[in-house]
Amino acid sequence: MSAFVLDWLNLIFRWAHLVVGIGWIGTSFYFIALDLSLRKRENMPEGVYGTAWEVHGGGFYHVEKYLVAPKSLPPDLLWYKWEAYLTWVTGFALLIVQYYWNAGTYLINPSVLPLLPSQAIVISLLGLTAGWFIYDGLCRSAIGKNPTALAVAVFLLIVAAAYVFSHVFSGRGALIHVGAFVGTIMAVNVFGVIIPNQKKVTAALLAGRSPDPALGAVSKQRSVHNNYLTLPVLVMMVSNHYPMLASTGETWLVIALILVVGAGARHFLNRHDAGDHFTRVWWTLPVTAVALGAAIFVTAPRTDPGLASLEVSDAEVLAIVGKHCVMCHSSRPTHAGFDEPPKGVVLASIGDIRNHADQIMAQAVNGDAMPLGNETHMTEEERRQLGAFLLSQ
Repeated sequence: MSAFVLDWLNLIFRWAHLVVGIGWIGTSFYFIALDLSLRKRENMPEGVYGTAWEVHGGGFYHVEKYLVAPKSLPPDLLWYKWEAYLTWVTGFALLIVQYYWNAGTYLINPSVLPLLPSQAIVISLLGLTAGWFIYDGLCRSAIGKNPTALAVAVFLLIVAAAYVFSHVFSGRGALIHVGAFVGTIMAVNVFGVIIPNQKKVTAALLAGRSPDPALGAVSKQRSVHNNYLTLPVLVMMVSNHYPMLASTGETWLVIALILVVGAGARHFLNRHDAGDHFTRVWWTLPVTAVALGAAIFVTAPRTDPGLASLEVSDAEVLAIVGKHCVMCHSSRPTHAGFDEPPKGVVLASIGDIRNHADQIMAQAVNGDAMPLGNETHMTEEERRQLGAFLLSQ
């Protein structure tokens, strides 16, 4: 399949992923905010837990929430599920087009773990599947009865997955797999727990039976988890544009800090929607700020002091670039994955190398995002030589 066709498939699936993802995230944020804004009022109908008055688009809305379900349901009951399903489907399609189809380029790094494309894909699928079953088992265990303990356990599960992925895949492959790992948990929460439970409640109501309140409680638990995981997973899904996230060699630590940042920000916003006074939630802001500062610190480039004394000639640099870069970054790439140079970057001369010095430093010296998947087996010494030359310019 030509690079042109793959690029169009990538664009189409990415566009669709963004559209349905916005819908899913929007409904998640809205319903959590709505749930937290419910108030007890006088003369509420029987079974109503709370109500909310809202204004939007020139109109007023009055929303009532039943703790279990009303005595009767209208025929035009709205279900919010396809946004979640299609977000996962389009995201997995992107994983196939970008990472499975070009596994040797984007997913595998021989210096991390030499794998065949088929082996990497099987590990990917097993990892995503295992993540859901472990998470679901935690929620159903005794740990799941304690929200704090469960939150810690889920945090450790994601960090452990990040550690494993970073020792199996390339840096960008590991980061995107953490996003897919969390995204799979979130989507199956909707498909395997929230919607089935709601259907059971509806069926019981229509049959004249009293629905089990536990079904609603479990659905609420999974919905809250999805809400808190949204911000971190968004960072993972755009991580391939930011090689510094995988430049430290401790990707699991960066992901742990991103989880804290995202969860802290989400908790502050949720409690604000609930009407909590600032004095009760102020602590989330310094925690979030410290975690963000730590993430910036651990991903900051570390200049090797020995580079200043390392002399590298133009010819040596051109040889390194010719061996590891020009297969993609030339006017006519020879790499099967590209019909034209990525981002229009051509590295055919010393002038080209100087013009793109900052990008080269970020992608190939301070990090190992380039060459893609380290297909050409660029050594650490070659990266040092390239860095020394760029610093001397």
